[in-house]
Amino acid sequence: MRRHGVVPYEAFRENAQVVRTLKLIIEYDGTDFVGWQSQVNGRAVQDEIEKVLRQVLNEEVRITGAGRTDAGVHARGQVAGLQTHSLLPPEKLHAALNGLLPHDICVHKVEEAAASFHARFDAIEREYSYTIRFIPSALDRRISWHVKYALSSDLLHAVAAEVMGKHDFTSFCKQEHEVENRVCTVIRSEWTACVGGMVYHIAADRFVHGMVRSLVGTMVDIARGYFPPDAFREILDKRDRRAGGTAAPAVGLILEKVTYR
Repeated sequence: MRRHGVVPYEAFRENAQVVRTLKLIIEYDGTDFVGWQSQVNGRAVQDEIEKVLRQVLNEEVRITGAGRTDAGVHARGQVAGLQTHSLLPPEKLHAALNGLLPHDICVHKVEEAAASFHARFDAIEREYSYTIRFIPSALDRRISWHVKYALSSDLLHAVAAEVMGKHDFTSFCKQEHEVENRVCTVIRSEWTACVGGMVYHIAADRFVHGMVRSLVGTMVDIARGYFPPDAFREILDKRDRRAGGTAAPAVGLILEKVTYR
């Protein structure tokens, strides 16, 4: 019996030597995941998708994501690439994935990609959002941080403006991050108002591990008066994670979009 668009693999496998590259655009609620990347212990987004792909395509499949989101971090526009021998049309695979994946993962699109496509290394820009709320919300509690103290919106806007441009973000990078190059070029950094709270939007050519959560946590610390108003530049220049504020919780962070040439 067929379920949700699952079509027998043999109907499409005409040539075992054919290798296709496919691009997936994925949304997920990261609350119950240990992160995107496959791990020995815990439920990972990558594992859930690969399990369904093996079932549908009847072959071993590995996917590569554009970003390795941490435990509890969400995505609206995560991108993943895969290679397959199957000739199953993208629309059939799309329907099958959404029919079999768990409720907290949704595939928005499946499309053909160039053979050389690499979801991570070909990306030229990533965009994240982070939502804070000043009043509790039963519905939004899984995708926002409830901040219980008063914040200066003027200071939030001022610090966000300083994030713009090319900087070494070592002070906002998790200490165990092994990448030596921590220079990123930020092309969007701004706070906008939403009902009951504010949303931080940031886009850059690349991000270091923990960067957005560390930036948000530091901005909130400045806006609440925990740090002096002009502290951000000093923290940035120290290139020392211990100089910055506490990282904001994962719950409010969403990978919104990945851009390619």
